[in-house]
Amino acid sequence: MSFEWIVKIVSENWPMFLRGAGMTLYIALIGTIIGAIIGLFAGVVRTIPVPERGMKKVLLKIVNVVLSIYIEFFRGTPMIVQAMVIYYGSALAFNIDMNVMVAAVIVVSINTGAYMAEIVRGGIVSVDKGQFEAAQAIGMNHFQTMMNVVLPQVIRNILPATGNQFVINIKDTSVLNVISVSELYFLTKSVAGNNFRYFESFFVACMIYFVMTFIVTRILLYFERKLDGPDNYTMLKEEIDVNQKM
Repeated sequence: MSFEWIVKIVSENWPMFLRGAGMTLYIALIGTIIGAIIGLFAGVVRTIPVPERGMKKVLLKIVNVVLSIYIEFFRGTPMIVQAMVIYYGSALAFNIDMNVMVAAVIVVSINTGAYMAEIVRGGIVSVDKGQFEAAQAIGMNHFQTMMNVVLPQVIRNILPATGNQFVINIKDTSVLNVISVSELYFLTKSVAGNNFRYFESFFVACMIYFVMTFIVTRILLYFERKLDGPDNYTMLKEEIDVNQKM
């Protein structure tokens, strides 16, 4: 590896690296946000109690089956294959000339949604059953229980997993080069093809990926600590007692 070549590659191609890094972060962020919304919806629906009889039971079972197929399919197939199927398949099957950026966001979103659905469902199941019973005892229905009691706890509990999914998406956007999305890996291939210094070019890309994931991880850890609150709590009564003694 030549340090001089690394400096030369960065100095001559930094706008391309910067554009690729920005596109990577954009796709990963939008895909994670949309995927989290999809996962939240799917996770909540899959935890709705199934009634013993009636049309509602049949409808809920059909919805659960559809969601289960969606989750198992997108968790059980590689994202690179999903990108090929969605981008090229939409053109062949439905004659849709899909923009590569739209296809990229769709692929990352639905893939993230499948993983987030199980994360949300696990977070809901982990909430103590006594809280569900207490909410029902004061007259709350399932929706009200979720919105006012369960989801505030679930969102806090799944924040680390959501952040981890965002970091994974930053790295996994590299597979979108198969549909010619101009993200970091795709543009690095162009740089390496121009100078024939593949090792140095991809070493630069490797460092950029590392910096992005490192910064994102530290930002997420900061927000997690903020949500946790201070490590030590001082009770108000104790403060009053101390002031009275003084």
